[in-house]
Amino acid sequence: MLNEFKDKAILVTGGTGSIGSEIVRQLLQYEPRTVRVYSRDETKQFELLNSLDNDRRVNLLIGDIRDKDRLNLAMENIQIVFHAAALKHVFSCERNPFEAVKTNVYGTQNVIDCALANKVEKVVGVSTDKAADPTNVLGCTKLLAEKIMLASYFYKGFKKTNLSLVRFGNVLFSRGSVIPLFIEQIKKGGPITITDERMVRFVMSTKEAVKLIFKATNLTSQNEIFILKMPAVRLVDLAQALINIYAPKFGVDKNKISFKIIGRKKGERINEKLLGNDEAEYVWETDDMFVITPFGNNDISENIKAAYPNIKKVELKEYGTLDQEKLSVKQIEDLLSKGGLPEFNQNFCV
Repeated sequence: MLNEFKDKAILVTGGTGSIGSEIVRQLLQYEPRTVRVYSRDETKQFELLNSLDNDRRVNLLIGDIRDKDRLNLAMENIQIVFHAAALKHVFSCERNPFEAVKTNVYGTQNVIDCALANKVEKVVGVSTDKAADPTNVLGCTKLLAEKIMLASYFYKGFKKTNLSLVRFGNVLFSRGSVIPLFIEQIKKGGPITITDERMVRFVMSTKEAVKLIFKATNLTSQNEIFILKMPAVRLVDLAQALINIYAPKFGVDKNKISFKIIGRKKGERINEKLLGNDEAEYVWETDDMFVITPFGNNDISENIKAAYPNIKKVELKEYGTLDQEKLSVKQIEDLLSKGGLPEFNQNFCV
């Protein structure tokens, strides 16, 4: 990683979001020359810079990926781009579908165009499990974002820009996720609102997500999609684990906290997938990830072979939460603690 990022100029779109800000924090450990944070919210930028002790390597740029001219300026003399900007909430995208298209699809095309124009070395896009056999607006726009990033191979000519993607599930404690909601409900003594008691999700910590993104940056040759193997959890078990952890901290009797089933929101599905049916024939497997090869290619890059000498082709119909063993409540508690619990205080709010 030191060789990958040392003395490099790096741009992070959506750099104040849950994933983007963690990318920025971890990048600074590898001695980059500069890290440009490109996002729309000046308050979040101010807070991020303060949390980084005003590190002079961090440059804040107000801008929207929908604004191609501004994005092009932000990408001048940049060598690596992490594309984390997106509209990501299922319910919001269902209510505002074309806004999701303008950000997740048009915005991604702008990132591609500007990266090619500025001869960026590598672009790593952040995707989601919602893109595998999508059933909602978010998944459809993220799948299309994946497709247009991969298809850039066919028209980039002799430009050496390498574009790849990382796909993962729900990120624990990310902004707008269900965990902060559950914790606030625990603080009030309940009830915990569950949309459907059958609902299962893939989960990972923010640090794990960024670790995968950096690994993909190091391994990619051209147009791969990297997918981390993640544990699956039932939402009711996740809620119970949070009750066990946080109820005592808030002075709440955990045995008196009840669950309330409120029904699924439009666009939500019971089980998630990391691999869709049409992708299975192009998948390679390591101990900790799947790699989707581009355009039906049956080979894998030398970079990945060197890193994973035991990598093998795998025959799958799909890979989703439905067929995976679910973590127990105790295992979820351990996972949450390992991922880094937010600091507790009486005015807790994520």
